[in-house]
Amino acid sequence: MEEGSEFRQWDELIPDALGLIFKKLPLEDIITVIPRVCKAWGKAVQGPYCWQEIDIDEWSIDCQPEKLDRMLRLLITRSSGSLRKLHVSCVNNDEIFAFIAENAGSLQKLIMRRSEISDSIVEQLAGKFSRITSLDLSYCCRISTHALEAIGKNCKLLSSLSWNMHPLGSAYKPSHAEEAHAIAQTMPKLKQLELAYLRINVDSVFDILSGCPDLQFLDLRGCWDVHLDKKSLEKRHPKLEILGPQVVMGAFERRAYFDDYYSDSDFSDYDYMDYSDDESFDGMWDDEDLELRIYQGSDNMYEFGWPPSP
Repeated sequence: MEEGSEFRQWDELIPDALGLIFKKLPLEDIITVIPRVCKAWGKAVQGPYCWQEIDIDEWSIDCQPEKLDRMLRLLITRSSGSLRKLHVSCVNNDEIFAFIAENAGSLQKLIMRRSEISDSIVEQLAGKFSRITSLDLSYCCRISTHALEAIGKNCKLLSSLSWNMHPLGSAYKPSHAEEAHAIAQTMPKLKQLELAYLRINVDSVFDILSGCPDLQFLDLRGCWDVHLDKKSLEKRHPKLEILGPQVVMGAFERRAYFDDYYSDSDFSDYDYMDYSDDESFDGMWDDEDLELRIYQGSDNMYEFGWPPSP
């Protein structure tokens, strides 16, 4: 840079500013490319500046459980207590949920679909999520009344809840009326609620509307036992938008719903749909022309499946 220039060099930017820029990049670039540019950038990546919002959803869907656990521990530790948003799927044990809870002091938005966390661990640790305003536990089939009650009693700021089920995943459940009642009784500040494909009836809906007076959006797609007089509801709840319960979907939308919960292998015995396999996330890194170098710092990223230096 010329002396007296009004522009500063990139490596002279404060870490907070670098973090705002870097978090717009893909996770792999942040971990494997940015650190090799210069020491200042490497330091920014290792600090909390890039990890206030962690989104590893796409990568986590096809990831081996042990690799996912290690990645979550690595990135959440780097956030140093400043984590505000976490988006991940397929968390398969209570231990990693407990780790998330212990670092949830600043967490405001948690999206953790298709996870195998239990009612008991949520009951124990719901108090750790006191700042949560938005929560998505869709397709978490082990979550039921006790966990929802604990969330409602401890997460007083909660304004958005998604607890959608898959039509095949909820078929074994005779009724979700108790879960709907738990939501109605403990989450009065809800403004958005998604309950697609739950086994509830119109009584459960009115229970929710009575207990959640601020509700502005309610997703009831696939709740086949719900029969609503929408004109009457519009008069009683003029600000409320209801989606469903009828579902009209083409092949593309059907595919999206199935992919939300099951892999292609789950439907290998059926021939009512013929779809090509989706690209796996890991397949993106099989290209031999990718010139990525793993940052050889305190964290060895080879274990997460990213390619070695050419």
